[in-house]
Amino acid sequence: MTRAELLQTIASDEGLSQLLEVARATLDDDPGHNLDHALRVALWTVRLGGEAVDPGEGIAAALLHDLVNLPKNAPDRHLASELSAAAALPHLTAAGFDESALGRIHDAIRDHSFSRGAVPTADLGRALQDADRLEALGAIGLFRNISTGALMGSQYFDSADPWAERRALDDKAYSLDHVFVKLLHLPATMTTEAGRVEATRRARVLIATIDALAEELGVPVGPHELVDPLR
Repeated sequence: MTRAELLQTIASDEGLSQLLEVARATLDDDPGHNLDHALRVALWTVRLGGEAVDPGEGIAAALLHDLVNLPKNAPDRHLASELSAAAALPHLTAAGFDESALGRIHDAIRDHSFSRGAVPTADLGRALQDADRLEALGAIGLFRNISTGALMGSQYFDSADPWAERRALDDKAYSLDHVFVKLLHLPATMTTEAGRVEATRRARVLIATIDALAEELGVPVGPHELVDPLR
């Protein structure tokens, strides 16, 4: 499925069109969690789900997965996906999804977030979680990481020790540290084979950026243990 085909699928389905409008009205202008993010997640949920996931359910879950978006540094951040799942139910009911589909979509939204720490076993849940995690990698992941760091007041990196060779990693203070603390670990958490392949490709984009930064700073990365496994 392409983005154009995704939009056509939504436009031709009254229920999905309703959910698109819900997402448009609810999601804020945080570029990491806006409507464009939801549509990219929808596209990859359908791609990763394949024949095992109903496309309508995949699109619906993706459109509503961030209805409640709590800041990354909020103490109750781990509750965001659970709150989003609960908020999604009345909209899904109004869009015409039956009880069985409601359960699948609710559970997928509830368990998708990294901060919740859940590992979905259902096909829809696995596809949605992998699709959402892909957004943290590659070129888009780089943009999201920097913009999220800016919202949190983080610096790009520690200029005195960018590779954390003489200090502990601190991804609240430095956006670059978040690449090592979390992002380069994501390929290993993917639960679909296609998700692992795409996540590894996107992780290499981040590694190429790290190499470019090292060249520009004149500070070699060295044998950083969190980078080496993906080279």
